[in-house]
Amino acid sequence: MTQELRLSVNGSSETVAVSPETPLLFVLRNELKLTGPRLGCGMAQCGACAVLVDGKEIRACITPVSFAAGKEVTTLEGLPALWAAKRGAGPPETLHPVQQAWIDEQVPQCGYCQSGMVMAATALLAAKPQPTDAEIDAAMTNICRCGTYKQVREAIHAAAKA
Repeated sequence: MTQELRLSVNGSSETVAVSPETPLLFVLRNELKLTGPRLGCGMAQCGACAVLVDGKEIRACITPVSFAAGKEVTTLEGLPALWAAKRGAGPPETLHPVQQAWIDEQVPQCGYCQSGMVMAATALLAAKPQPTDAEIDAAMTNICRCGTYKQVREAIHAAAKA
């Protein structure tokens, strides 16, 4: 049964007409045309679909869109504006420190999982601004077939300094 739901995505109010059980990932990609979150395993294990809901990382492939109604959803595309709001100034086009660290540390290889990794790292740094290697390893449950875990850790430490 289709229902109109109001979502706040990357600071914009959106209304979608979908079944409340539709995975949030499908709504973000198909209805709102956001390509940051990606479908990987479809079982919340790989993390390619990770987004932030009220600042916490969730796996959008298994989360019903109704869960996000009335909450703030942030995708990879929304991180620059999130960073600008946190600083209280600056152009919203400036990359979030995690995004910039990913570039500086040359983390991606194929890049498919990286959007989810960036979102998980952003949530980690919000909770623990100076994480240890052990805290990074425990928090980063995303799977990368290319094995860029060493670069991910280095990028998270670099972003923590920013």
